[in-house]
Amino acid sequence: MEKFLKWLEEKFMPPMAKLAEQRHLRAVRDGVISTLPLIIVGSFFIILAQPPIAALEELVAPYVSDIMIPFRITVGLMSLYAAYGMGYSLARSYKLDGISGGVLSLAAFLMMNVPMNVDTVLTQASEAGIEGAEPLGWVLPMGGLGGSGMFTAILSMIIAVEILRFMKKNNFTLKMPEQVPESVARSFEALFPAAVVIILTWILRVVLGLDINAILLSVFSPLVELSGNNYFGVMLPVLLITLLWAAGIHGVSVIGSVMRPAWLIMLDENIAAAADGANMTYGSGGLPYIAPEPFYQWLVWVGGAGATLALAILLVMSKSVYLKQVGKFSIIPCLFNINEPLIFGAPIVMNPILAIPFILAPVVTTSISYFAVRLGLINAFTVLAPWTLPAPIGAWMATNGSLMAVLLVFVNIAVALVIYYPFVKVYEKKMIEEEHQETVVE
Repeated sequence: MEKFLKWLEEKFMPPMAKLAEQRHLRAVRDGVISTLPLIIVGSFFIILAQPPIAALEELVAPYVSDIMIPFRITVGLMSLYAAYGMGYSLARSYKLDGISGGVLSLAAFLMMNVPMNVDTVLTQASEAGIEGAEPLGWVLPMGGLGGSGMFTAILSMIIAVEILRFMKKNNFTLKMPEQVPESVARSFEALFPAAVVIILTWILRVVLGLDINAILLSVFSPLVELSGNNYFGVMLPVLLITLLWAAGIHGVSVIGSVMRPAWLIMLDENIAAAADGANMTYGSGGLPYIAPEPFYQWLVWVGGAGATLALAILLVMSKSVYLKQVGKFSIIPCLFNINEPLIFGAPIVMNPILAIPFILAPVVTTSISYFAVRLGLINAFTVLAPWTLPAPIGAWMATNGSLMAVLLVFVNIAVALVIYYPFVKVYEKKMIEEEHQETVVE
């Protein structure tokens, strides 16, 4: 195990650390994270529109379309918000004006979505005597503005900000006199880059007729399908995240930056299916994906990465003075899925004894949870509940009130306890011996 940890430190850790600092990935992470408050609030309206109690479902049935409006304006437009946030973050990383970067990214993203004139269709309907059919003019279809447009938003961010950076670096900008207010000067500096961005995206989308969103979805659909429904694809992020943490790198920050766009697409597809009245379980006639991000959050990372709530419980009962103290100050944060005090306090990082169950426990709980969702034993995930909720509550909310999901959380905690127990005892013995030696010396 020590050789393995040495390999992690010397071979695996350096490229992963560089990946974590790659500016485009950081922009994706920061931009997507900026949308999470909207997604969390919006996804809760699925519970209101599709309540887990039959009597309530019948009661709200006439009002479902109105209840779903906040969802459509938040989750249904997540890529729209992310495009601005990612552009802002990437521009700031280049020490450019963040607002200009965000606006240009948003403009590029919207240019990838062609508006439609529905005057003709609705005028004909109105002439045919269909009540309420009034001409609307130009409208922008929302289908590509939600989770399905996330890859397009990322591409738009890269195109827009890199054009802004190139033109700024080579002085292809409009300079204003010093007397002009800074905010006005910044706007004019972005004038030429804006022209290039809009003309380029217009040529790609309108003149050449390239449906960029459809192309990107077809390219990345194997990744989404693999990471959403395939056992090994679901397992891979778990292994990478725990390996990175064992080497001292924040695994979720690195892997989440890469995987979160795909996870959001899965969640968006699940929510859309639920909104259309699909069965809340995975499979034919139900929801399309097993493992969007809430799958990991509530069933695998109980207590944080590594399923460390179980470890905190064991440490609270430890006979080692030091480990008992670590357990006491870690268990409350772990209840709310904050486990950095435990990871660095025990420690787990570069610890050959605790690193094994830290990796093994999530592998086992992922396997149990994967087949529980795949076999329809619990509901699939449709709600992005706040990650700091205790796991049973979060799992209940994220699965639209599945009590079996709550039960599975406790099963996974018990499994993690069994896996951690022998390793904790070995480590406890080692720590007690060290404490005894220190006492003798004193």
